[in-house]
Amino acid sequence: MLPKPPWPTYPEYESALAALNGQRILVLGDVMLDEFFWGRANRIAPEAPVPVVEVERESYALGGAANVAANIRSLGGLPFVIGVVGDDLAAEHLRDAMLRWHLEWQGLVVDASRPTTRKTRVMVNAHQLARFDRESRQPISTAIEADLLARIDDWLPQVSAVAVSDYDKGALTPNLLRQVLTRARQRGLPVALDPKPARFTAYQPVTVVTPNHLEAAAIAQLPITDEASLEAACRCLSAMIGAAHVLVTRGEAGMTLYEATGQMQHIPAAAREVYDVTGAGDTVLAALALGLSAGLTLPQSAHIANRAAGVVVGKLGTATARPEEVLAGQATSALPPAR
Repeated sequence: MLPKPPWPTYPEYESALAALNGQRILVLGDVMLDEFFWGRANRIAPEAPVPVVEVERESYALGGAANVAANIRSLGGLPFVIGVVGDDLAAEHLRDAMLRWHLEWQGLVVDASRPTTRKTRVMVNAHQLARFDRESRQPISTAIEADLLARIDDWLPQVSAVAVSDYDKGALTPNLLRQVLTRARQRGLPVALDPKPARFTAYQPVTVVTPNHLEAAAIAQLPITDEASLEAACRCLSAMIGAAHVLVTRGEAGMTLYEATGQMQHIPAAAREVYDVTGAGDTVLAALALGLSAGLTLPQSAHIANRAAGVVVGKLGTATARPEEVLAGQATSALPPAR
C-alpha cells in the first residue's frame, strides 16, 4: 500500500498507481547522458564579460529514452531499454547510471563511428547558465539497425507496452520505426510515442503520440491560438497517422487529450511550482505507457502522466517521480472512471 499523503487527495489514484507496479515496458529511442556541472559565480572573468563559474560538483543522469526508462522504474515498472551509444567515456557513465537504477544495459548497441549523445549543463546558483551538446544526428547504419531489431525481437514477447522516444539523434530510422511499430501492433501492444515534427508521418501504427503545443502547431501547420484551433490541430495530427490518439502537453496550461473518436478533454496543470522542465516529456511518456500497459483507460493514463510531470518540474535537473509523490501531488481533478 502506498504511503498516505499529508492532505486529502482523490483515493482512486492510489489503486491506479499500484496497478503500474511490475509492468514491463520496451523503451526504444535516443538514449543520452545528462551531465551537470554545479557551482557558483561571484565574479566576472578579466578576459571577457562572462561569469567565472567555480565548479563545486559534477553529476550524471539518464537522458532521452534512458530517462524514460528511469521514470518507468521510479514509478514501479520494469523497462527494457533499446538504443545506440558510442565507444567512449560518456557511454560508461551512462551504463553506470543505468546500473544505479537497476536497469539492464544489454539493449545498448555500440556504434564506434558516433559519440554517445551527451548534454552538459552548467548550473549556477540553481539556474542553468549554459548547455553544451555533443552528438551525431546521422542515421544509424543498416548493420546497427539490424542489431537493434534483433534485440527488440528478443524482448517484445516479454513486454505489455512500448514507449518510443524520438529526439532526432539518428537511432530511429524510418525502416526501424516501421518494423517495430508493425510488430507491436501485431502483438496487440499499445505504443506511446514522443514525436519529432520532421518524421511525423512515419509514426504508424501507433496508439498515442505526445507532442508539445509548439510541435503540434508545427506538424499541423496551424497556429494554435484557442480551443478551436487546438482541436483542429489535434484532428489533423490524428488523421496523419491513422486515427491515433493525441496528447498535447501545454506547459502551465496542462494537457489536452484528443481521442481518435473526436472526444477532447483538457487536464489542468498539476505543478505547484515550476523549477525546471528538463525531462518532463520523458516523464509523461513513461507514465502514459505504464498506464496503458496496466489496462488503465487513455484518460486515466493521461491524468497519471499529468500528475507525474507536475512532480518532476518541481525539481532541479533531470528528475523522476515516485508513486508516493504522484499520489501526494496537487489534486487538480478526479481520475476519470473506467469506460
